[in-house]
Amino acid sequence: MKPKIIVFLITILLLLPLFAGCLDENTEKNHPPEVSVLYPEDDQIVSDIVKITGRASDVDGPGHVQRVEVKINGSDWVEAEGTDTWSYDWVTYKSREGIVPIYVRSWDGAVYSDLVERSVTVDNAIATDSDEHRWAVFVISANFPDNNETKLGNGGLILAEEMAEYYIETLNYPTDNVYILFDDGWIRDDNGYGNRIEPLEQRPHTYDINYGGATEQNVKSILYHVVEEANQFSDSEVFLWFAGHGWGDENNQITGGKILERSAIFLWDDVFTDRELGDILYSLRSDETCIIIDACFSGGFADKTILNFPTLFLLNSGIPGSGRVVITGASKFRPGYASTTRGPLFTLLWFEGLLSGEADGFRPGLLSTGKPPRFGMSKDGEVSVEEAFYYARYVLKNDENLDDYDGMEPQINDQYPHRGNLRSKAELILG
Repeated sequence: MKPKIIVFLITILLLLPLFAGCLDENTEKNHPPEVSVLYPEDDQIVSDIVKITGRASDVDGPGHVQRVEVKINGSDWVEAEGTDTWSYDWVTYKSREGIVPIYVRSWDGAVYSDLVERSVTVDNAIATDSDEHRWAVFVISANFPDNNETKLGNGGLILAEEMAEYYIETLNYPTDNVYILFDDGWIRDDNGYGNRIEPLEQRPHTYDINYGGATEQNVKSILYHVVEEANQFSDSEVFLWFAGHGWGDENNQITGGKILERSAIFLWDDVFTDRELGDILYSLRSDETCIIIDACFSGGFADKTILNFPTLFLLNSGIPGSGRVVITGASKFRPGYASTTRGPLFTLLWFEGLLSGEADGFRPGLLSTGKPPRFGMSKDGEVSVEEAFYYARYVLKNDENLDDYDGMEPQINDQYPHRGNLRSKAELILG
């Protein structure tokens, strides 16, 4: 054998272990990820909004799971929110009644996990706990995004639950017709500033009401559903409450940057404008509707700017209308304020006047700033949503403890029960 060939073979033999090591390293086996479903359980009866939740992991190490996907019946695969702990909001109104399969899988960038299946029964039967045709929707987006330094805590959720209790116990709202949409549908520790603890709907509840996240999909789906349901009855009553961050420029002390811009409120994953809400409510035929938007720069929802002056007609929201009272916690040009433990300030005062009866007899006064009754005159033993508004504005202007917040300028567009300058002076009594 030639010396050159011998040298070549010896070189190959010496390098083989090195090559083998490289091949082993590059072909290290990738293990498929795993996924589990925590909620709902198999054979569970579900309705309204269902927050499907679970966990995903990978034996190859943390961070390997890139996404979790959910498939409802024969729909397309959709991506869930989160990986290690994941969730997906399923609005069941458009799903067929009866048994519906849910499929879940996780993906590590190369392979999918085994499918996990749950079989649940969808039952969106008409509410049986009350024959009243009343609907209440509470929407609160307070703690977004993760790096937001102006989080509003869990106070809005607490206030929404207090109001929901009053509506159910005192005003006889059916529990099946009460919705609370908060953040992404999870309750967080440290008053909303910490980690997610558990989905809202899985907490112990006094009332069997509907919980979900304040996402664009959920909010629009629920509102369209309420409009469709309320339109079936001539005596329907609808109450809508939005609270959270408003869209504007707090550094602009004069106009908030909103002269030629619409009012808008932030949802968990998007911005929701006054025109979008007006479009959804366009076909609502309820003659007893109260809408409260408690956020910064929100006056445009009521087609108002400041001092109860109308907004530019080209920027009208389409929300005010016959049979509706539209209220905002601040003007289009002013910021609003909220307690992180109790909720937004204006609604706290409005609800206090309603709940305590203290607002009975309050009237608009100059520029709708609120005027208390004199010598008991104008009191009738009931508090309307308008009286509660004027009470809240009066307290803001006259309580020394609230001097730092009296520039909010809450607004009202009252067209109950008829529209126009010659409309009746009747007031909307909830319930």
